[in-house]
Amino acid sequence: MKVLQIVPSISLIYGGPSQMVLGLAPALGKAGVKVTILTTDSNGDNGQKSLDVPLNQPIVKDGYEIIYFRCSPFRRYKFSLDLLNWLKIHAHEYDLAHIHALFSPVSSLAARICRQQKLPYILRPLGTLDPADLIKKRQLKKLYAALLERPNLAGAAAIHFTSDQEAKISERFGVFTKDLVLPLGVIPSEYLGNQNSIRSQYNIPQDIPIVLFMSRIDPKKGLDILIPALENLLLEGLKFHFILAGTNPQDPGYEESIRKQIQNSSLGTHTTITGFVTGESKSALLQAADIFVLPSYYENFGIAVAEAMVAGKPVIISDQVHICREVEGSESGWVGKTEVETQTRMLREALKDPQECQRRGLNAQKYALGHYSWDAIALQLIQAYSQLISSTVKFF
Repeated sequence: MKVLQIVPSISLIYGGPSQMVLGLAPALGKAGVKVTILTTDSNGDNGQKSLDVPLNQPIVKDGYEIIYFRCSPFRRYKFSLDLLNWLKIHAHEYDLAHIHALFSPVSSLAARICRQQKLPYILRPLGTLDPADLIKKRQLKKLYAALLERPNLAGAAAIHFTSDQEAKISERFGVFTKDLVLPLGVIPSEYLGNQNSIRSQYNIPQDIPIVLFMSRIDPKKGLDILIPALENLLLEGLKFHFILAGTNPQDPGYEESIRKQIQNSSLGTHTTITGFVTGESKSALLQAADIFVLPSYYENFGIAVAEAMVAGKPVIISDQVHICREVEGSESGWVGKTEVETQTRMLREALKDPQECQRRGLNAQKYALGHYSWDAIALQLIQAYSQLISSTVKFF
């Protein structure tokens, strides 16, 4: 089986949704699938340098290959004419394409090319069909959907949702397409460093709990709820240190406003803002944290939550993070509404009961290792690929 994975960018700066193919591809390769990732060299939208990678040629990795294409000067849109031309020429060599992202020009046009070339394709919307996300730039998206995404959804072999909740609430623009519901996977950290190094680095005493937010700094992530909730806890006399790890490659202005808000509040002297982290720095933060928090207004999966669970951390999330039922059912943390009062209460409970935090953290790790393994997810996906290829071939 030969499968294309098409994604606008796999740069670490764009976070989990873009990077998931780097976990999926080797797992598929290990199971015998020949995988080619098509992507651009985009590495941020606001002046960052492009990825330093060879272009227009396969780069062989561990059981798969990546082909990078030059991103257009308007990098916010991660468009590449070279990628689309390559797809027109080579689509017939593959059995199926798995396209990641909607409302992204390169993904939208890739889907159209797949239809023209009679290559079955799966669309993964990355939360873009959530009504809360569709509100943003509503009129533009309505036109975009009419011209491109509605035909793309209608012609897809399936839509890949990462949770039942995401599938349930997603807009379909009046078309019916088969749902494929499979979670994302997580690669367990192999970090073996001393977790106390984070406390030493940021001068955090051993007896002070660390509350970690590690995600893209975006209005949808609920920082307008989290920051006042943490301020409330300080007023109550609770002790903790807040670590804010993340960036926003598309809106540095919002990121700066959050920095200023924290620095000018009572939270300022109890907070460390790290910026973008990856690799061992990211793993060290997860190991050092006592509580992971993500009160998002909407989150189609929440890969950062799954990563924290694998690291054995109890998670405090909103009921709009779509793996909230799994977190509740496995007693892996606390789930509540997107309200300051609710987030304050959950954080208070966690900070006042370290033993309960430890118990829920162990539950989180056990659940995540059993359900968010890329190897297990890859086997389920291969079965789905085979069925979709078979049924689509009959259709064509």
